[in-house]
Amino acid sequence: MIRNCINIFLLTVISLTMTGQTLTNSNLPIVIITTDGGATIPDEPKVKASMKLIYRGPGERNYVTDRDNPAFLDYDGRIGIEIRGSSSQVSPKKNYGFTTRMADDVTNNNVSLLGMPEENDWILGGMVFDTALVRDYLCHRLYERLGNYASRARYCEVIINNTYVGLYILQEKLKADDNRIDVIKIKSTDNTLPDLSGGYITKADKLTGGDTPAWIMYSFQNSVVDYIHELPKPENATAAQTAYIKGEFFRLEAAAGNNDISVINGYPAIIDIPSFIDFMIVNEFASNPDAYQYSTYFHKERNGKLRAGPVWDLDLSFGNDLFQWSLDRSKTYLWYFEDYYYNNGSRFWRDLFHNTQYRCYLSRRWNEVIQTGQPFNGVSLDDFIDSTVAHISEAVAREYQRWGKIGSHAQRIADIKTFMAARTDWITSNIGSYSACSDVTVPRLVITKIMYHPQTTTQFPDEEELEFIEIRNSGTTTVNLSGVYFPGTGFVYRFPASSTLAPGLSVILASNASLFESAYGFAPFGQFTKHLSNKGEPLILADAFGNVIDYVEYSDQYPWPDADGNGYYLKLTSTDLDNSLAESWTASNEVITSIEVPYDPATVSIFPNPFRETLYITGESVITSVDIYDINGRLVLSQPGGSERCQVHAGRLAAGTYIIRVTSGDRYYSDKIVKRQ
Repeated sequence: MIRNCINIFLLTVISLTMTGQTLTNSNLPIVIITTDGGATIPDEPKVKASMKLIYRGPGERNYVTDRDNPAFLDYDGRIGIEIRGSSSQVSPKKNYGFTTRMADDVTNNNVSLLGMPEENDWILGGMVFDTALVRDYLCHRLYERLGNYASRARYCEVIINNTYVGLYILQEKLKADDNRIDVIKIKSTDNTLPDLSGGYITKADKLTGGDTPAWIMYSFQNSVVDYIHELPKPENATAAQTAYIKGEFFRLEAAAGNNDISVINGYPAIIDIPSFIDFMIVNEFASNPDAYQYSTYFHKERNGKLRAGPVWDLDLSFGNDLFQWSLDRSKTYLWYFEDYYYNNGSRFWRDLFHNTQYRCYLSRRWNEVIQTGQPFNGVSLDDFIDSTVAHISEAVAREYQRWGKIGSHAQRIADIKTFMAARTDWITSNIGSYSACSDVTVPRLVITKIMYHPQTTTQFPDEEELEFIEIRNSGTTTVNLSGVYFPGTGFVYRFPASSTLAPGLSVILASNASLFESAYGFAPFGQFTKHLSNKGEPLILADAFGNVIDYVEYSDQYPWPDADGNGYYLKLTSTDLDNSLAESWTASNEVITSIEVPYDPATVSIFPNPFRETLYITGESVITSVDIYDINGRLVLSQPGGSERCQVHAGRLAAGTYIIRVTSGDRYYSDKIVKRQ
């Protein structure tokens, strides 16, 4: 057995040496692919192969000889693999797409590779046009650091059929998935609203491999921009689905061209503005000449707005281009959405930029992300680049030798840094002012209840269908809810145009309106798309332009109260507290009522305040309960009522500030009280 292992190792070394480069070990994961019968990998279809992924863990070295040691194999199984790409196929080094499969070579096998979420579609990107070997990776990570989904990626070194082929990025293929582009997978039967409204993934791109456009749009030069279905697949898209999503793009074109900022009918009602802004920032900062016209993705969740992204394929950036074809388009001094010579993207990109309000928000975001500690700050960028280069430097030397690359890698990295600095200065000088949108007033809407994991019962066996959240107007004026929405994917909801919420009142949104009414005896205000995560997730409430109104990232882990499938829901103790803090919430199983109306403060009296021993409370109606919470939201005293007047003996409480909540039927009053020694 030892002799066989030695023979395998020697054969590997001999074969690799013939290429001019020997790989025996690496600080990076090692991917070893062996096609059945040594078959050449074609453009398509995928050929059968086996893949081993050697990875000992963070900070450890990985050895080719570990290919037969299960303890160090992150993956050991079957794949189907093909060459991918368009322009890149002219390069001797290839990009690959592969699918992890079961032993039958047919059934897809969802697996986690190098800690990335389980899936079956993966890419080995060879960075064939980027001799610096960092551009695409950096752009994806910058987009991610802005708070967006970007294809997760890990650097690795690759051997195919016992031949070392260099440094690669193992990354996620863009597709609909809970952990990738999180949209509902639209079916061929979804041809009427609301199901017709999503989910979609669409891209503007060049046509390759027999692609046909789903529709076309035009640039300001009247050149054609081809739009291609990704979800649904082109062969599965119905006429109704194509008409719907095409219509959204043409609505955007018309609204942007007309400078229509109506939150009901204008571009703020059609697109998720923050996603378009982040997409523009990354592509403009990178000076990506392919932006807006090629590899430009969009997605739309059911009942949600059209979103730009994720970003994709940014090897041609930061001064890099297809110089072998005499192209030199990546400059520091251009806007790529409106340059007639270098870019031919759809008209709406330029029109959005020249809309005063959109440009203000773009400028605000740009000036935010270049500040100290932010992703696009010069120091942050240099640190990120340096750490990335340190991680791959050993493999870069082998890559250069394997593919005969000449010149200094260090100089190429220095050139990128110089380009970034110049690009930052130019954008900052030319993007305009953000003073008009620097301090936007948003309504006082507060997320006050979250039922993220209802208890399973005989009557309601599908617990997800009883999820709900409550939103309260904690202000003193009626709020017009037009344009207010939960952005992103996953949890999605948009308030109907012209709906309002009076001060002190609340609305409930449910995952299934009819079942909610069956369970609680009243209809919710609205029904949201998808389900709340049982593990926790961010809930962001925003106005039509994306200004955050409220933000709660709940969790099923301590210090958050336990409301995980046990019949309890999260309840904000008081709207006077910060609902982003776990301490401001309690686990409650109180009966949900259709409406809670605040007491008029003039009708409730609590005295003395501050107090030492006893509180005296009077109300205009029978008081049913009195609850006192500490400043961290923990219930410290609870007492039933029974009349319009009651006494609360609270002398045992420690000195400090508390929140008192007086309840009478469906009415409540809360206030701060102070306990003295």
